Amino acid sequence: MNRAVRLRMKKEGFHLENYEGLLAELLEQESELQFTSFSNQTAVQIGSAILAKAQNENKLIVVDIRKNGQLLFHAKMDGTGAGHDRWIERKNNVVKHFGHSSYYMHVLYKSWNTNIKDSEYLDPMEYATEGGSFPIIIKNAGPVGTITVSGLEGHMDHEMITTTLTKLLKS
Repeated sequence: MNRAVRLRMKKEGFHLENYEGLLAELLEQESELQFTSFSNQTAVQIGSAILAKAQNENKLIVVDIRKNGQLLFHAKMDGTGAGHDRWIERKNNVVKHFGHSSYYMHVLYKSWNTNIKDSEYLDPMEYATEGGSFPIIIKNAGPVGTITVSGLEGHMDHEMITTTLTKLLKS
C-alpha cells in the first residue's frame, strides 16, 4: 500500500493498524500464487481440485473460473442455487475493477470503516467486497481472470481457493 493511501487513511481516522498483518498476508498470497501460463486445462484442474476439497469437507459451493472474460469452468454442487451465481458476478466485478482479491478489498474497506458504495460510489448490487474471488495473475504480465467460490463465509470461500492454489502451484 503506497504512502499516499496510508496518509489519507490516517487523516480520515481509519483503523488500518488493526488489519495491517492480514492485509499484508493477502497481498503476499497474490504475489506468490501466480502462474507462468494458464490454459483451459489449468482451469479444469483447479476447479476440480476445489470441488474435491469441498466434498472432502462436506461443504456446498459453486466454483467459477474465467480468463479474459471467457468462462472456462463452472460447477455447482447440490444444494446451491442461482443466488450463488449472483454473488460470483459481484465478487468477480470487484477483482476486475481493483485487481485484488475480493477478500483483500473486504478487509481494506473494513479497515477504513467504510464500504464500496460510500468510498468508490460503486453499486453494491454489482460489486461485492466479500471474500471468494481471487485474481488469476500471470507472472510478468498481470491479472487475466478470476477464480471464484461462493457458498461459505467469505474468508472460507477465499481459503478454498488459496489453499488449493498453494497445493497445486507448489507441487
